[in-house]
Amino acid sequence: MLDFAQTVNNERETLFVEVILPLAIPKNYTYRVPFELNSSVTVGKRVVVQFGKSKLYTAIIYTVGNQAPQKYEAKYIIDILDDRPVVTPRQLSFWKWLAEYYLCQIGEVMNAALPAALKLASETKIVLNKEFEYDKASLTDKEYLIVDALEIQPELSVSDIVKLLGQKTVLPLLRILFEKNIIHISEEVSDKYKPRRRTFITLNPVYQNPDMLKELFSILERAPKQADALLAYIQLSRKQKHITRPELTEASGAGAAAIKALVDKEVFIADERVVSRLSTDDEEIDENFVLSAAQRAALSSINQQFTQKDVVLLHGITSSGKTQIYIRLMEQMLANGKQVLYLLPEIALTTHIVERLRHHFGNHIGVYHSRFNDNERVEVWQKVLSGDYRIVLGARSSVFLPFGDLGLIIVDEEHESSYKQYDPAPRYNARDASIFLGHLHGGKVLLGSATPSFESYYNAQTNKYGLTELHERFGGVELPQIQVVSIATETKQKTMQSHFSSVLMLDIEQALLKKEQVILFQNRRGYAPVVMCKTCAHTPKCINCDVTLTYHKSSSKLHCHYCGYREDTPSTCPACGSAHLEQKGFGTEKVEDELSLILPDARIRRMDLDTTRSKMAFQNILNDIEEKKIDILVGTQMVAKGLDFPDITVIGIISADSLLKYPDYRANERSFQLLAQVSGRAGRRGKQGKVVIQTYDPTHRVIGQVIRNDYTDLYNTEIVERKAFKYPPFYRIIQLDIKHKQPEQLYIQAEYLARELRNHFGDRVIGPEAPLINRIRNYYIRSITLKFEKDTVSITKVKTILQEILLQFETTKLSQGCIVQPDVDPY
Repeated sequence: MLDFAQTVNNERETLFVEVILPLAIPKNYTYRVPFELNSSVTVGKRVVVQFGKSKLYTAIIYTVGNQAPQKYEAKYIIDILDDRPVVTPRQLSFWKWLAEYYLCQIGEVMNAALPAALKLASETKIVLNKEFEYDKASLTDKEYLIVDALEIQPELSVSDIVKLLGQKTVLPLLRILFEKNIIHISEEVSDKYKPRRRTFITLNPVYQNPDMLKELFSILERAPKQADALLAYIQLSRKQKHITRPELTEASGAGAAAIKALVDKEVFIADERVVSRLSTDDEEIDENFVLSAAQRAALSSINQQFTQKDVVLLHGITSSGKTQIYIRLMEQMLANGKQVLYLLPEIALTTHIVERLRHHFGNHIGVYHSRFNDNERVEVWQKVLSGDYRIVLGARSSVFLPFGDLGLIIVDEEHESSYKQYDPAPRYNARDASIFLGHLHGGKVLLGSATPSFESYYNAQTNKYGLTELHERFGGVELPQIQVVSIATETKQKTMQSHFSSVLMLDIEQALLKKEQVILFQNRRGYAPVVMCKTCAHTPKCINCDVTLTYHKSSSKLHCHYCGYREDTPSTCPACGSAHLEQKGFGTEKVEDELSLILPDARIRRMDLDTTRSKMAFQNILNDIEEKKIDILVGTQMVAKGLDFPDITVIGIISADSLLKYPDYRANERSFQLLAQVSGRAGRRGKQGKVVIQTYDPTHRVIGQVIRNDYTDLYNTEIVERKAFKYPPFYRIIQLDIKHKQPEQLYIQAEYLARELRNHFGDRVIGPEAPLINRIRNYYIRSITLKFEKDTVSITKVKTILQEILLQFETTKLSQGCIVQPDVDPY
C-alpha cells in the first residue's frame, strides 16, 4: 500500500525541464511537465514546445528537475516525441564545449548537429512522397486528413497542419508519417529523393523438391530462355542469399521477358522491397593484405604511443599505405567492441574510399555527410545510436553522431582547411573538435597526413602528441619525378600552346600513347576569372558583393562564386560602349575547352564544384577513371585528395603562382601541401609518375622544397616567421567580423568595438580593417583580429571578457542593424 502511495506521489510531482531550442539564444528555456508525462521525461529526448506567441519547436531535454524558473512563468511542454533519447549525455557535453570554445550558442550547435527531420518547427515545410505507394485504409483519421490535404496542396507548413487538425500535438503524427516514408521534409525536394527499391527473385518453395524441379526443367525444354533463367538462379543461389531481378537477368542472358514469364507461371516469386540506401548486400570481408615492414613498424609505434598519448600524428608521405594502417587499427577496435569514426575532408572522397573499406568490414561501416538527403541522415543517426554501425566514415559533420563507445577517431588529411566550418555557426574545426570528442569517450585520436598542419606538427615536436613517421612508399614505388617549367621562358621562345608548355604537352602525348592517364590541376573554376574592356578597362562586378564576375562558357553567363548572382555576358562594354571585350585569366573550364582543341581525340573530363553538384556526379567520374573512359581529368583541389588509380602517371600543375602569391601567412604552408598532394596522385601502383609544375617563378623556395619532398625544411623555415609575427602555433587568434548594410554606420560600430577591446586587451587587438573582399551579399565587412599568447594567457578568461564586451555592445543603440560574428581559430 505504501509503495502504491509513493508511486502516485511521484507521478504528481511537479517537474521542470530545461531544453535546448534550435535558436541562437544565450540561455536555455525551462518548461513545466504535465503530470501524465512525468515518467517519460529523460535527458536527450525530443519534446514539442511553444516558444514566442505561437511558434512550435522541437527541443532537446537538457536537464530534468523540480525547480521552477525565477524570472518567468514556465509554459507546459506539449508532447514528448521519443520512446528513448535520440541525443546522448556525451553529445550534450560535446555541444556545450563547442558553444563555449567557438563563442556561439548551444542552440546553434543543435541546429548543426541534428538532421532536419529530428528538429521540426512551425515553419518546416512538409510535402507528400509521390513515389511511395501506401494503403490509405491503413492510416488513422488524422493521418488521412494530413495526406488528403497534401494531395490538394503540394506543400504545407507544420503551422498549417496545426490549424487543419485544430490541435498543437501534430509533430508525433508527422514523425509517424515520415517514418512510413509517406512525407518528406521540403528541404529534401532538391535532392529528388526516392526510396531505394529492389525487386528480389526467389524460387517457389514447391520447386525446392528435387523431383518437382526435375519435372519443371523437362517442361521448360520448349522454352530454352526460361530454362536458362532457372539454371542461372540455381547457380547464383549457391553463392548469395538474395538475388535481384537485374542480377538474374545479367547472369542468365535470358532477357526480362523470360523472367517475367516464369513469374507469371509462379515458378519465381518477385518481391519488391524498400532496401537501405546506405549499404550494399553483405560482401566477403577481405583481410588478406600484408603490411610492409615499414607499415608494421609504424603500426607498432602508434599502438605503443597510444599507451601514453591520447593523440598521435602519423606523418606518412603520399602513397605510403596509411589507409592500410588505419584498417588494422580499426580491426583492433572492433575486436575490443569499440566504435570508430574515420573523418575525411571532402564529401566527395567518402564515395571512393567507402568501397575500399567495405571490402574489409562489410556492412559494419556507415557513411555520413551533408549531401545525403534527410531520410538517409536520420537512418545513419539511428543505426549509430543503436550500435548497428561500428565504423562511420564521413565528413566533418560526422562528429555530431550519437556514438555510444568511441574507441578511435582517425582524421585523415588532418591539415585540410575543409575541416573548418565557416558559416553558419558553430565555426568549428572538426580536427580540433575530434580531439575533445575522443577525450569525452576516453578514446584515441590518430591524425594522418603527408603534409601535417604546423599546429599538429608543433604539438608532436613539443611532445604534446605522439609522432610516427613513414617515409617510404608502399611496394617500393618511387616518388614521382618533378620537373619545373618556366612559363616566362617558354612564352619568350614561343613554345607555349595556349596554357600548356612544350614539356607538359610532350608528357601528355606520351602518356596517351601508352594508354595511361593524366591529371591537370588549375586552382580556379569557370572559364575566365575576369572579362575586361580593352578600351576603358571596365570589368563587370557582382551587384551584391565586391568581386568581379567569372565567365562560365557552359552557361554563357557571368557568375558570382560568393552569392550565386548571374547575369548575361555583355556584347559591348556597359561603361563606354566599346565592343572590344577580352577575357583575362583562365579556369578549369577554359583548360578543358582549349585542351580539347589541341587533342581532339582525347577523352577529357572536368572535376570541380560546377560538375559535381549532383549527388552521384563525383562517383560517376571516379568510375569512369577506373574504367579508363577518361584520358585526361582537369580539376581544382578535388583532384588533389585521395585519388588512387594505377594508370595516372602524369600530373600537370598549370599555374603554381596563384597558390604561392596569395596574401596569407599560411600561403607557403598551403602551397606546399597542395602541390605535394597533387604530385602524390602520380605513379601509385608500381609505376614512377611525372609531375610538371608550370610557374613564372621556378626558383621559389617552396617549389624547391616540393621537389625535394622536404617538409622538415619548410616547417623549420616557416615556424621562425610564425613566432616572430605572432601567429599560430605560438598564438591563438580570434577574429571578429562586423557586418552592416551601411558602410558609414559600419565604420562607426567597428571603431567603437575596437576601442572597447583595446581597453581590455591592449595591442593584442589589430584593426578594424577591410578584408580582401569587403562586401558579400550586400553586407559591408570590417574585421578585428585578436592575438593571444598560447602559453601565458588564459583563453577561457579572454573569451569570458570578450562575451561580456559583445553583450554590452549589443545592448547599445549603436549596434542596430549590425551583425558581429566571432571566429575562433579562423584560419
